[in-house]
Amino acid sequence: MNGDLFRSKNEDPAVAGPEEPGHGFHPEQSVGARLRAIRQARRWTLEEASKRSSVGRSTLSKIENDLMSPTFDLLKKITRGMQIDLVELFDERQQELEPRGRRSITRRGEGKVNLTRAYSHELIATDMKSKRMLPFRTTVKARSLDDFSGWERHDGEEVLMVASGTVEVHTEYYAPTRLEVGDSIYFDSRMGHCVISVGESDAEVLWVSSGAM
Repeated sequence: MNGDLFRSKNEDPAVAGPEEPGHGFHPEQSVGARLRAIRQARRWTLEEASKRSSVGRSTLSKIENDLMSPTFDLLKKITRGMQIDLVELFDERQQELEPRGRRSITRRGEGKVNLTRAYSHELIATDMKSKRMLPFRTTVKARSLDDFSGWERHDGEEVLMVASGTVEVHTEYYAPTRLEVGDSIYFDSRMGHCVISVGESDAEVLWVSSGAM
């Protein structure tokens, strides 16, 4: 997903040992609170977490305290550096077993919402851990590239399909492309990209990213 993206909402829950970051989470906890719980369970200081993730100490502190909404790229950087399953941050049930033949149903409005300046992401299928894809229902709020701090890019691939409204997809190597309801685009997530709404109302899209874990 994108640049000023993965906005998250964010004290001290009881957590298990360093190898069990999921335990001690509570459904009402924000992403920031869960990140803090994992860090504290591993007995890492903010400074150590900063070194591991290459994200500034002050930035991590703001995220943990819900003073900053991290972009999708920033969350991926943090979770990789701290060796956290990104999807696990949004998993309320923390299932112990992952049986075959799984399925997940998310009713409209029941996903985990993540707000940014450019997007309102609703992460779906949050009850499933270790997914190979990260699916969102996204409202595209951005109206120009000025709503982004720069190109958004990360590992993996993604597909976007327009459910309502009209979007314009800007990518690093191609001319901007306008997509209407029912149109879709599949692209390499490592290529810089940003998506804006161009209609009278905010567009809604189904967005699925691979390489999310």
